[in-house]
Amino acid sequence: MSENNLEKEIISIISDVSGFDVEEITLETNLANDLEIDSIKAIEITVAIEKKYKISIRDEDIPNIVTVKDSIAAARNLIAQKE
Repeated sequence: MSENNLEKEIISIISDVSGFDVEEITLETNLANDLEIDSIKAIEITVAIEKKYKISIRDEDIPNIVTVKDSIAAARNLIAQKE
């Protein structure tokens, strides 16, 4: 999977859960501060990413995911481990 596709797909998931338009979300967007993602929405995003890519993000790693870039990096790392 290309890096660009992964970015677009994860931004789309975050957009769906947050209600913000894809155009408003950048790699540096802070999930909590900029998109008002609370712990429930963070779990929704995590589950959506896990299902889409058939990966498992550890619960203790979720608080370390602060920006969109962090979300993409976490998914990329787990996908790479799976392959």
